[in-house]
Amino acid sequence: MSLDKAQARPARVIVVGNEKGGSGKSTVAMHVAVALVKARQKIATIDLDSRQRSLTHYVENRRTWGERIGRELDGPQHLCIDAAAGGESEACAALVDAVDALAESHSFIVIDTPGHDGSLSRLAHSMADTLITPLNDSFVDFDVLGTVDPETFAVSDISHYSTMVQDVRRQRAQHDGGAIDWLVMRNRLSMLGTRNKRLVGTALEELSRRLQFRTIEGFAERMIFREFYPRGLTALDDFNEVTLGTRPTLSHATARQEVANLLNSVNLGSLSPAVETPAAESSADTDRHAA
Repeated sequence: MSLDKAQARPARVIVVGNEKGGSGKSTVAMHVAVALVKARQKIATIDLDSRQRSLTHYVENRRTWGERIGRELDGPQHLCIDAAAGGESEACAALVDAVDALAESHSFIVIDTPGHDGSLSRLAHSMADTLITPLNDSFVDFDVLGTVDPETFAVSDISHYSTMVQDVRRQRAQHDGGAIDWLVMRNRLSMLGTRNKRLVGTALEELSRRLQFRTIEGFAERMIFREFYPRGLTALDDFNEVTLGTRPTLSHATARQEVANLLNSVNLGSLSPAVETPAAESSADTDRHAA
C-alpha cells in the first residue's frame, strides 16, 4: 500500500483493533458507525475478520430486525473482505481498492480488524487516522499491550501488539508526516472500585506516557450491549418498545451515556449526535454484574 496515497484520501479512517478476541471491537465499531450515520454522514464499514464476521452479522441483524418491525434502521454501507478466498496478498489488495473507492463517496470508513496478527490487519492499522483499541479491564487483556512486574504491577515491557502499532506509526510518520491518534478504551469496566480496576488503570497510565496513546473509559459490564447484537441495535437507536422489542430501562439510558462519552473522546466534534435520556422504567439495573 502507498502510505502517501492513504494520507491523501478524503475520508477519515477509523480502525478498531486489538490482537486479542472478545474485547468488544465489533460493538465499538458498530456504535461509532451508527453514531456517524445519525450525524448525517455517509459511512462505510469494512469487516476484515472473515471467519467470525461479527460486524457483518451485526449489520445484517440490523437490516433483518428493521424489516421485521417495519421501521428503517439507518446503517452504513458494509463490506466484508475474505482473506481465505485468495490469500492475504489478494485480501490486502482488495482492502486498498475498497478504501480508495469508498473514500470517494464517504466521509468516514470504519474498519473492524480480526483478533490476530497478520498482513491484512497491519495494513488496516497503517491506514488509520484514528485507532481505537478496546481492552477488557484485566491484566489478562493488558498483556497484549505490555507486561507488568508480578510484585509491584509496574510496567516492565511492551508487548507484541504495542510493538506493531509503534512500527506502523513510525512508517506513517516517515512517509508523509501523518499521525495515528491511538485511543485505548477500557472496556467491560467493573462498576465497583476494585483493586484490580485501580492497578490496571495505573499501569495503563504509565504505558500511555511511554507509547503516547490516550486512555478512555468505554462500556461497563452490562448485559444490554449483548442484547443489542441479535437485533442489530445500538444504544443510540430510538428507545421505544417497537424498536427495542421491550420496554426501555435504566440500563438503556446508562448505556447511551457511555456511548456518548466514547464519541466525545474520539473527537468527532460537532458530528456527535445529541444524546437524550430516554424515558425508562424505574427498575433495577439488573445487568450490573453480568457474566
